[in-house]
Amino acid sequence: MQVGFDDFGKVRANGLAFVDKTLFIKDVLDNKGTEVSVITRPRRFGKTFNLSTLHYFLASEVNQQKTENLFDGLKISTADNGSYMQHQGKQPVVFISFKGISSGSYDLTYSQLSTLIINVFNEHNYLGQSDKLTKSDKETFQSILSKQADRAVIEDSLRFLTSILFKHFGIKPWLLIDEYDTPIQSGYLDNYYDKIVNLIRGMLGAALKTNPYFERAIITGILRVAKESIFSGLNNLKVYSLLHPKYGQYFGFTEEEVASLLKQARLEEKAEDIKRWYNGYRFGNTTVYNPWSIANCIQESGELKPYWANTSENALIKDLLIQSPVSFKKQFERLLQDQPIEKIIDENMVFGDLKKNPSAVWNLLIMTGYLKATAVVETEQGTECQIEIPNIEIRSLYRKIIEQWLGSGKDVEWYNQFLEFLLHGEVEKFSESLEQVLIQTISVHDTAKQPEAFFHGFMLGLTASLSKNDHEIKSNRESGYGRYDIAILPKDISKPAIVLELKSMTSPKVPKKNLAKVLDSLLDREAQKALGQINKQQYVAEIVQRGFVNIIKIGLAFCGKNFKVVSEKSRVDQRTRG
Repeated sequence: MQVGFDDFGKVRANGLAFVDKTLFIKDVLDNKGTEVSVITRPRRFGKTFNLSTLHYFLASEVNQQKTENLFDGLKISTADNGSYMQHQGKQPVVFISFKGISSGSYDLTYSQLSTLIINVFNEHNYLGQSDKLTKSDKETFQSILSKQADRAVIEDSLRFLTSILFKHFGIKPWLLIDEYDTPIQSGYLDNYYDKIVNLIRGMLGAALKTNPYFERAIITGILRVAKESIFSGLNNLKVYSLLHPKYGQYFGFTEEEVASLLKQARLEEKAEDIKRWYNGYRFGNTTVYNPWSIANCIQESGELKPYWANTSENALIKDLLIQSPVSFKKQFERLLQDQPIEKIIDENMVFGDLKKNPSAVWNLLIMTGYLKATAVVETEQGTECQIEIPNIEIRSLYRKIIEQWLGSGKDVEWYNQFLEFLLHGEVEKFSESLEQVLIQTISVHDTAKQPEAFFHGFMLGLTASLSKNDHEIKSNRESGYGRYDIAILPKDISKPAIVLELKSMTSPKVPKKNLAKVLDSLLDREAQKALGQINKQQYVAEIVQRGFVNIIKIGLAFCGKNFKVVSEKSRVDQRTRG
């Protein structure tokens, strides 16, 4: 199976293997009551290929390639006794993809967008000789091709193109817009969000609002950007997000499709492992696999790797996860421990809310494929979802992000050794490594202002990095006469169990010359208090009951970059265990 081809015509012309999703065309044609459809899915889930397929079906010619016979033998050719083929090659089409429009500045992005518009107009350069166009139409057309058009003309370009296509053919064209939100995301990351939103709003508003010259519009993207941001005043629009049941089976591979692909590749014996790695997404009522990862995995003879997670820098996800408040980190700990959480999701995406509204972050993570939503129920408060991490591939991404942060930019081996010091009770070496972590990460998260933020980041690191097959991580669980902060329980009960109790304190108000000595004494007192709490509250009671013999108790006290670690090792006498 080929990877990286998103042009339907090239796939068919070269006889490449692909999953037949052409019934998507049938469902689009049947949806006559919706003039403008916005379909949102995560990256590399087949949006561009499906839109390309629709383009080749509607148009008689694409990129100088005749589309007749391209659909012979495919599912759409036999649907309803072949009746849908009467539409093949009968429509003018404007196809534009914003996928590559991403730059570090607004000026560069505008330049890229202008070039894209010129390329789209060049695909219809026959209009320059059309006797159906007025002199003014031709002058505007030429101004765009010759790069003389000003912003107002560029903003109106898609509407203008549909109007002259209608004049030429006497048939209203379809408008297909791929990855409409790519430049918007780039604008948010590189601080020109308002400018690019105004430009995209102007272009799409002119093309879609009160434009009598187009038949239907299909728009794809990753996020459902808030209507007031982009589609203001557009009443003829319907959004089909991944929570909506319509089109659910057409983006991503269904379980039946993956079973067929694995059988063809003679990889059936790896089906269960592949399912754990790449399955788990839920689009509407359909369970789907990540198609990019499946295609790569098959091409690599079943090798299990994070193919999809490695196709992007994941910069936004990394920043949101690391800079999130304590309440968010606490809930994310549960996800990393395979405990689902429930959230009310607002599908409208307002980028400005990401740093001030944690709900917007949950929405982003779901819509971009970094979390999955199940048990979706519409309530008076909104869309209520059960949220989980979809599969091993995404879990590995979170592990990588957290390790890079807590590992102070060092390699994974360093961070793994840091954890090994903790797991084996080598407190002095663990303390030395923790000091390096704190020095590097305080600049990201100011523990002096939010002491808990780092501690829960540390907890995320433990939860994400320790294999579920080897360890069980628990936090805030009842045991004895209270709740311990963290427990690390090996699956092999002959290995030591770890109980950690954390304390944080503010810097004492003493003369600067005395601060270091006083702080050291106070931190030692707090760390001893944490250790004493483990013993007094009998936090190890549950652990002893589960059969552990070796237990390491650790008290940690933090104050900004300063900390103190104290520990105590104990061995349970099996003869006295009750």
